[in-house]
Amino acid sequence: MKKEPIRFLFVCTGNICRSPTAHAIFRQRITSRNLTGKLACDSAGTQAYHLGEGADLRSVEHGTRRGYDFSFHQARKVKRSDFHEFDWILAMDRSHLEFLQSLSVPNQRAQVEMFLSVLPKAKLLDMPDPYYGGDPGFEQVLDLCEAACDRWIEKVLEASPEGPKI
Repeated sequence: MKKEPIRFLFVCTGNICRSPTAHAIFRQRITSRNLTGKLACDSAGTQAYHLGEGADLRSVEHGTRRGYDFSFHQARKVKRSDFHEFDWILAMDRSHLEFLQSLSVPNQRAQVEMFLSVLPKAKLLDMPDPYYGGDPGFEQVLDLCEAACDRWIEKVLEASPEGPKI
């Protein structure tokens, strides 16, 4: 019997900057660590501002320089069924967390948490929004997403019944 992958959903406002960046990094980590079939991910927004659009061009530009692929991305909005389809729904900031908690459903599969909660040394819970800023904001988001994605992978592998070898 094949075990279903542990599924992550990264959530920001419009699903064009922060959550697609985490999504692209996590996808790359899954592939590079040979975890396909064991981990899976997607991203979504709390709002429908950019439905069907690709990631923000600045996110793509900065991420591409670091070797991340955003070509798969199409913005979508969080839906109630996500709470049954994902194991972890990770909010980029507290407003997203509140939105997700308001959508939570009884007996849901998903645990809802702050994305940066796994980085206590960063002393940040809210992922800064680079949308209205410049290049340094997009670089900061990449740095934080890389560290948090690595830590989330470590966390779920440590908790896995098979141990950290998956």
